[in-house]
Amino acid sequence: MLQAATLTFLADLKANNTKPWFDANRPAYDLAKADFLNLVVELLAGVEAFDAAIAASRLQPKKCVFRINRDVRFSTDKSPYKSNFGAWFNAGGKGAPTAGYYLNIEPANSFVAGGLYMPDAAALAAIRQEIDYDLPAFEQLLAGPDFRRYFTGLSQETALRRPPKGYDAANPALPYLKLRSFTASHPLTDAEVTSPELQARVTAGFQGLQPLIRFLNRGLD
Repeated sequence: MLQAATLTFLADLKANNTKPWFDANRPAYDLAKADFLNLVVELLAGVEAFDAAIAASRLQPKKCVFRINRDVRFSTDKSPYKSNFGAWFNAGGKGAPTAGYYLNIEPANSFVAGGLYMPDAAALAAIRQEIDYDLPAFEQLLAGPDFRRYFTGLSQETALRRPPKGYDAANPALPYLKLRSFTASHPLTDAEVTSPELQARVTAGFQGLQPLIRFLNRGLD
């Protein structure tokens, strides 16, 4: 579970997103960051228990956590800090272009997610080829009870309107081939985030995503 004070800090940061405020409230940030890192340690151990590729990567919990500082160089929003805590668990670590598991913690916007977001052209082509080659297996994993317990399907946020180059409009895999990202997410309420069952709930969600992660990474091998 996370402490209610962690969500309070993130809410206050969103309302006061300036360096002077952050510097004045650094002790509260340090406590919130430590609270989140403790959760990440527990989650990483849980993922390693069912995902051999993650276990073999010997990830360090601190390396799974995203920095609170925003990269504002190319953004019109010059707010210096993110208003969320995020952690990413994937084979090879954050620098590796592999599918993985993600946790977002933010007041009224927390969620469990996973997959692969906006892969480069070569990786996207490889995944589409894998889906086209083995559509029954892909549809079977999306219909699996562990997946369906938490996820209703893949996000359509970045889907193409037309078939991708090289694929016919009559291809039965077209709904998936038109995707440019392969992700699924499940929301978490603030009450769930501060519940003693949080670690078990998130781990179960990650476990439901494992067949998707394995399929995507197989396509990238």
